[in-house]
Order: sequence, then C-alpha cells, then structure tokens
Amino acid sequence: MLRNSRSTFGWVTIVLHWMIAALILGLIALGFAMRRLSLDPALQFSLYQWHKSFGFTVLALAAFRAVWHLFERKPEATAGLSPLERHASATTHVALIVLTLAVPLAGWAVASTSTLNIPSFYFDWFVIPHLPMAKSEAAETVWTSTHAILAYVMLTLVLVHAMAAIYHHIIRRDEVLARMLTLRQRRRGEIEKASGAPLVAKRK
Repeated sequence: MLRNSRSTFGWVTIVLHWMIAALILGLIALGFAMRRLSLDPALQFSLYQWHKSFGFTVLALAAFRAVWHLFERKPEATAGLSPLERHASATTHVALIVLTLAVPLAGWAVASTSTLNIPSFYFDWFVIPHLPMAKSEAAETVWTSTHAILAYVMLTLVLVHAMAAIYHHIIRRDEVLARMLTLRQRRRGEIEKASGAPLVAKRK
C-alpha cells in the first residue's frame, strides 16, 4: 500500500503529491499578499517568516519526493493515452519536481543575499543558516526576480496539470486522476492478476 504498483501510485507518492501541492498554492497566495498589501510591519515580518518556514518545508518534502521518484517504480501509463500525452505527462511531472526544488532554493538565496541579514526562523523553533553567498542589493534583486518568475512558471504548470487531470476525469472518463486519489486501480490490478481476466469498469 505504501509503494507504487504496476498500475497505480502508493500512499507515499499520493500524500507527498497533495501535501506539496497544497503548500505551494498556499505559499504563492501568501507571497502575493505579504508583498502587495499594506500591512503592519510586525505582521509583515511574521508573514515573511511563515513564508520562509513553509518554503523550507516544501524544500525538504520536494527533496524526498525527488529521491522517491528516482528510485521508486513508475506505474504504467493509463490505458488509452497517446505517446504524445505520455511524454507530456512525464515531462510535466519532472518539471514540477525540479521547480519545487528550485523555487524554495531561490527563496533561500534571496534571504541569504539580503543586506538586511534577517535570520530565517523555522516556526520559531530554530534558525536556518543562510547560504554562503555574497550579500548585495544587486544579488538580492536578481534572486528575488528569479524566485518570483519560477514561482509563476510553477503555478502555470500546476494549473495546466490540474486542468488536464480534470479533463481526463470528466471528459475522457479514465483513471488518470482517480489513481492519484485512491488505490482502486491497485486493487483492480490485483484482482485481474488473481483471476487472469481484465475487469471491465462499470459506469453509469
């Protein structure tokens, strides 16, 4: 149940997928609010620290997700997908994994190059040290722009990814989205293997 099978994803992949997705959407919303709204300086400082804390959480989860992706078995593509769709799906997944690493790393670089030299408090539990990077306004500006651009690219890919999943679920009526929600496909695969005959999905 924890590991991926030939036909679907295990709980480790499913939980990582949805946890990272939820955190990313929350971080983008928080990042937009804390930079574009008129806020009390104390509240803004707290929001920045929360943003960094959740960003470091995403970085840790994304690193584990990347290792898991490299070494865990890959379920077979859903039946009915064309070679182009399979290639687009695989490319999008890899791009999202890379971006979930690159975006928080760029944010870490922003904090590390800032001339303000503000510590990064991880949920007020401990301080995460800055990267060994030179501090300057020019470097901070570059990394701030890089962080924002990568975040918007990632948000665009997430939206495209979500719309594609909804399209497959509602229009194509296949298992692309369902197998990232439940282990139904795994159970079907096990039953098919035991019976020696494929099951026909019943739909109303």
